[in-house]
Amino acid sequence: MKAGDYPYPADEFDAADARGGPRGVHRAPRSRRRRLLPFLVVLVVFPLLAYGAVTWLSDWQGLGSGGTPAEGTSTEADEGTTEEEPVEEDAGEAEVPVEPETEEPVETTPPPPPVDLATPVEVFNATSRSGLAGGAAERVEEAGFTAVSAGNWQGDDLEASTVYYATPDQVTTAELVAQTLGITAVQESAEQAPEGVVVVLAADYED
Repeated sequence: MKAGDYPYPADEFDAADARGGPRGVHRAPRSRRRRLLPFLVVLVVFPLLAYGAVTWLSDWQGLGSGGTPAEGTSTEADEGTTEEEPVEEDAGEAEVPVEPETEEPVETTPPPPPVDLATPVEVFNATSRSGLAGGAAERVEEAGFTAVSAGNWQGDDLEASTVYYATPDQVTTAELVAQTLGITAVQESAEQAPEGVVVVLAADYED
């Protein structure tokens, strides 16, 4: 296009053309720092974004908000443990139940019958010594007996002085009479002692 055919008025851009300068808007050359800025942004921002994404994914798949494992996940301790299978016992080695031992009843000795001081006591002298039965009868009375009599023995001679009693319930009473007179032989004999206690003093008796 020729200069005479240009329909617009001349401006500063036309003046620059006349001087042989550049046309259009003039831009100053960029500095080195501005040229490196996009690369720095890429090197810093992208790693931060990647780290944040990895952290978020691990929190979402692993631990929940309370710090406990999320549903469907297992910890290393769970993976390391295995359930023990119950050991089946051999049917042939089954334990036989042991029956408890029954305690045998303890035999208790019945208490001895009480002494009856009202039991009749007859004291007989089977020796030739005079007054032997009377002295022994007094000693029996002093022991607390209330029905005591003395006499001479009419039966067979005895080698040792003996105390006879009629029934088992009179044994303690007869033993007390024998202890009072110092006699060791005590026998149950309903024949020699039909009633109460009978004392026969032989030659071994000491008054």
